[in-house]
Amino acid sequence: MLRDVNAKRMNSITLTTDLGVKDHYVAAIKGSILSQLPEAVIIDITHHVRPFNIAQASFFLKNVIADFPPNTIHIIAVDAEPYIDFRNPENNALPTIMKFKGQYFIGTDNGIFSLLLEDEQPEELWELDDVMSRPEGMPFPTKRFFVPAACALASGKSPDEIASPKNGFVRKIVTRPIVTDYTLKGSVIHIDHYGNLITNIKKSDFERFGAGTPFVIYFRQREYYIDKISFGYNEVPAGEKLALFNDAGLLEIAINKGTPENGGGANSLFGMRNGDVIRIEFSPRGSAERLDSLF
Repeated sequence: MLRDVNAKRMNSITLTTDLGVKDHYVAAIKGSILSQLPEAVIIDITHHVRPFNIAQASFFLKNVIADFPPNTIHIIAVDAEPYIDFRNPENNALPTIMKFKGQYFIGTDNGIFSLLLEDEQPEELWELDDVMSRPEGMPFPTKRFFVPAACALASGKSPDEIASPKNGFVRKIVTRPIVTDYTLKGSVIHIDHYGNLITNIKKSDFERFGAGTPFVIYFRQREYYIDKISFGYNEVPAGEKLALFNDAGLLEIAINKGTPENGGGANSLFGMRNGDVIRIEFSPRGSAERLDSLF
């Protein structure tokens, strides 16, 4: 029996929402979890996803999945209201449980699962039962549908006891870098608290051009460029620009200790926003005599 108790204690419930913290919604969710499962361990990933922005929600989640143990339960409350089309049921977006990398993700099947998976496949999928017969839950589906499912799983129930097997999921297009012969073009997908520009360019994308190949990273303003990858922020003086691959293996453009006194973060210095292009031009040895010839 002790073994089962310890196993339950390993099940944490995380929250990723677009609800913000100004209103009472997050407190209501947490209170509902604790009312059903007093011993629950609740972890906030973020409540500051831009409203209805499932791409940003998937970015936050993808960056922490590897840090959580098996059987962790993730509640995704972003654009969470189910969509029911009685004339064309194939268009329905209903509360769903996905098992992926040994963890459970609970959210409405609005495309968020495809963004999390990218080219991978889920281990299993289930659709929550008895949703359409409970219209009173529609105004707050996270509390009424997701929380009971999460607490049931954390209490040791199998998904098969609370949901029905599901075959497919809604697919959304994943924005990927564009690769040509000597150019890699990506975009800014997130600007963090420090003003660092996090792109969708993976280290594997960069390395396909070969180790030691000269390159230039440039932005909207051509007078700014970077031609070196750093391992840490302090490789350059405070206030200087740098590029590195962050903990998630994504290319990041930063200003070391980018404060207003040091010119601000990379976003303000370069005038960059989410969606703006980051372009990398590679120059195989012998194809350019000097750096200026790359522009």
